[in-house]
Amino acid sequence: MLYQMHELGRAWMAPMTYWADAGAKMFGASGSWLSTVPGATRVAAGYELLYRIGKDYEKPEFGIHSLEHDGRTYPVIEREMLRKPFCRLLRFKRYADDAGHIAELKDDPPVLVVAPLSGHHATLLRDTVRTLLRDHKVYVTDWIDARMVPASEGGFTLDDYVAYIEEFIRTIGAENLHVISVCQPTVPVLAAVSLMAARGEATPRSLVMMGGPIDTRESPTQVNDLAVHRPLWWFEHNVIHQVPANYPGRGRRVYPGFLQHGGFMAMNPERHAQSHWDFYQHLVAGDLEDAESHRQFYDEYNAVLDMPAEYYLDTIRVVFQQHLLPRGEWKVAGETVDPSKITGTALLTIEGELDDISGQGQTRAAHRLCTGIPSDDQQHLEVEGAGHYGIFSGRRWRTQVYPKVRDFIARYAEPAPASPPQPVKKRRAR
Repeated sequence: MLYQMHELGRAWMAPMTYWADAGAKMFGASGSWLSTVPGATRVAAGYELLYRIGKDYEKPEFGIHSLEHDGRTYPVIEREMLRKPFCRLLRFKRYADDAGHIAELKDDPPVLVVAPLSGHHATLLRDTVRTLLRDHKVYVTDWIDARMVPASEGGFTLDDYVAYIEEFIRTIGAENLHVISVCQPTVPVLAAVSLMAARGEATPRSLVMMGGPIDTRESPTQVNDLAVHRPLWWFEHNVIHQVPANYPGRGRRVYPGFLQHGGFMAMNPERHAQSHWDFYQHLVAGDLEDAESHRQFYDEYNAVLDMPAEYYLDTIRVVFQQHLLPRGEWKVAGETVDPSKITGTALLTIEGELDDISGQGQTRAAHRLCTGIPSDDQQHLEVEGAGHYGIFSGRRWRTQVYPKVRDFIARYAEPAPASPPQPVKKRRAR
């Protein structure tokens, strides 16, 4: 019922947001006579603030069409490599113009970026992907909003998530692959690679795990406390709702994105309120650059997706309440997840000093589980002054974290095969 009430509220707010958008343009456009009215700037700023608070935020595009690196511009093409009911595997292909002929760069190591399925779209990792493209072939998991998946496709569990990761690794080719998991997927990625290793399958050359809840008993955060202090039945009865009839996934049980978004906002309400007030002040002062930065951030931050109920409840139970992975008691489709079986994969864990979502030590716990990996092939990085988002997006990611990730991957990358010597053709004697 709550989901239906939310949709009704959106429909009720729609005319107001359209009106606010029109008002912002009427009083703010340089060609409008209303922009010359005294106080027009403040009126336009107020209208735009109202519009952005009430509008719907659709899934953004990655929008990575080119890359500037080392003084050159490289065209980039986004391709769908594989489509599953709940996820798309995307490939970003970087090209070089070689003497007037566009050619794909083939020598860079392939990297699979596993984006979190925790409320936001994979486009939250746009900066991560763009930076990695400098030196790598990049693949990304693009999770599909559960409300857009017809109920006839069935459910989606945490076990299914692990199976998706295994299939993506096999599709790309594990032998030369490097996997980067950001936040939530550190757990299913470690499970997928552990199961593949236990079966004797090829595993990725390296794993880079960033700010994830491998063992949430370490430095519990506000997010961890909420999951622990409520029984599983409370989550099932209070935050799980059915998708309304106006979406393809009508009738599907989901954890709605608007509830997750509300939780995000509730963690730092003062900061978000101040950010919106600053946005209004920037508009009034004509500081268009800072105003545009605000728009770009909240266009991404406010765009959320619904999560399948089965997957969400599994994650609460397995990761946050029962801690099955670090206790060695997690079974996926009947197979025990044992990270000690991983032997041929290097491991780098990354944590932010000020991370308020995955506390210090939660990601680093992967090292004590992966006892089969030689100590020389295990590294840990703590990023001073970085919060959760700072380790994979923004200035700290680009200047402090990425160089470490790049060098770590390069250390374990398959060297490019040497070109075979070409036979020298002897001239015939005349």
